[in-house]
Amino acid sequence: MTTMANPVELRDAATVLILRDGLEGLEVFMLKRNLNSDFVGGAYVFPGGAVDPADRHLDLEPVCEGRSDSDASNRLGVQNGGLAYWVAAVRESFEEAGVLLAYDLDGYVDLDRGESSHRWSHHRQQVDSGQLKMVDLCRLEGLRLACGEMHYFSDWVTPEGAPRRYDTRFFLTAAPPNQTPLHDDHEVIANEWVRPAEAIARCEAGEMTMMPPTIASLRTIDRFSTASDALGAAREITQVPMVLPKVVQADGAFRIVLPGDDDYDGPVGVIDSAGTHGDWMKFVDSSRVTGFSGN
Repeated sequence: MTTMANPVELRDAATVLILRDGLEGLEVFMLKRNLNSDFVGGAYVFPGGAVDPADRHLDLEPVCEGRSDSDASNRLGVQNGGLAYWVAAVRESFEEAGVLLAYDLDGYVDLDRGESSHRWSHHRQQVDSGQLKMVDLCRLEGLRLACGEMHYFSDWVTPEGAPRRYDTRFFLTAAPPNQTPLHDDHEVIANEWVRPAEAIARCEAGEMTMMPPTIASLRTIDRFSTASDALGAAREITQVPMVLPKVVQADGAFRIVLPGDDDYDGPVGVIDSAGTHGDWMKFVDSSRVTGFSGN
């Protein structure tokens, strides 16, 4: 690692934590990224990714139930276009996890119904490949995106010095009924429902690799006993602080620091020139990464 070179432009991104009540309490759906991925290969993540230009299509606002662009932008603290983050979260959840956060005339769309499951599987493949945009899927199936049931609670920015940088907004939502999540076996190769405390323990034991925002999100939801409790708290959040970790150099070594740490203003280092962000994860002391309420 060396000192920071030219700044890298931030890309907008969205991530969604899908929650349910398991036999032992609150569970969250997690995916394991492909080991050969050029971005955080092998890491456990939540469904998410970059906001695509098509996520900003103007015809999407009328089918985003419970959220207008004005409201979404106000929540995110941007001038306009905020609704695209919600759309991106819906799209990425469908692509990576096979969960479609959308309604038809009967409520949440039923993806498990035998006679239509093949059709939805085909739609998923087309959306994933870019052949079918979300606006076209909504028109084709008469869908309304369940944006009002997705609650913004966290904002993390990739440290300076990384070859790829994202401003990622995190959302909470409940798992829809009649949908069975399943990884796409391409970008992600495994999936599981896991209690937040268990995932944190496995990360600290070296059994699960995670990025700091993932760890912090798990610590945030671990405070709640049920999905309803977590979602209720997220609805009440009025301000979401942006969190910008840094990789600083001190005494010839590099490590992650967070806002509020004594050496947060130290020299910034370049992170993982190969572009995988693997080095960033090596510098993380997961016991120091905490969640926050955002209030």
